[in-house]
Amino acid sequence: MNFSVTILGTSSALPTIDRYPTAHALNVHERFFLIDCGEGTQMQLRRNRFKLIRINHIFITHLHGDHFFGLFGLLSTMNLLGRKNDLYVYGHRLLKEVLDDHLKVFGAEFGYKVVFNEVAVKSKEVIYEDDGLQVEAFPLKHRISCFGYLFREKEPHRNIHKWMIEKYRISLAQVVKIRNGADLVLDDGEVIPNDKLTYLPYEPRSYAFCSDTAFSNKVAEYVKDVDLLYHEATFTNDLKKMAAQTGHSTALQAGKVARLANVKKLIIGHFSSRYKDISVFLHEAKEEFPNTELAKEGLTISIDLKRFKD
Repeated sequence: MNFSVTILGTSSALPTIDRYPTAHALNVHERFFLIDCGEGTQMQLRRNRFKLIRINHIFITHLHGDHFFGLFGLLSTMNLLGRKNDLYVYGHRLLKEVLDDHLKVFGAEFGYKVVFNEVAVKSKEVIYEDDGLQVEAFPLKHRISCFGYLFREKEPHRNIHKWMIEKYRISLAQVVKIRNGADLVLDDGEVIPNDKLTYLPYEPRSYAFCSDTAFSNKVAEYVKDVDLLYHEATFTNDLKKMAAQTGHSTALQAGKVARLANVKKLIIGHFSSRYKDISVFLHEAKEEFPNTELAKEGLTISIDLKRFKD
């Protein structure tokens, strides 16, 4: 049951010779999601051996070019590869206008449909779910309307303790009901609560994507207790005034968000092109949150499954 994130781009507005604009690919149980789509994303997807037509959902944070200019080429390539299934795109309402104009000119021959889903949230809200995953959007603090995304596995059906089955001679029909949340009612009327009969087979995993945003205590609340947090760190703390003016964060501030949110692991990226040596970002973020790692092109971070035994 895979749950992993691959970093495709780590640069902010200007790409560098070795850093691409923002994009992450998420694999949840072999279902693939793309978060942001900066220029060159399709090349990075190929380089990291992703099958482009297996991506069915694309989440765009905001309408700054380094976060969505790669979308148009990707749509065309998907068509050339023979895509037939609908592609779902999530983002600000103005993105639909841009997409509609593009598709009028270049999408007439597309063999698939682009389905747009507007994101317009004032607080954290569910915008997508399937049988195994739920995605919530939440507002970030940027110069223009911008959203973060939180991907969380749904809680699995609970397992029944084997010794409980033996103790109460639970039938197969009762097992099905109990796994779906029912209590056990004995012949004498005694009720055995579901939480005493069952346990979670594993702990649901979570990943939050926060780019672009100025430092915000509210963002820390939105991503509380996630397993993996990606948070932008465009500048080092000596440029915190510039960060505030441009609606960005420093590495130190990203670390502070991770600490306040009590996340398990922090990944920082979206580095300004002015920095040739990005190791300074890591040292700075670790002052606030030791379990921090630098985002790097091609880096894959897997969130291990924590299983609970009977």
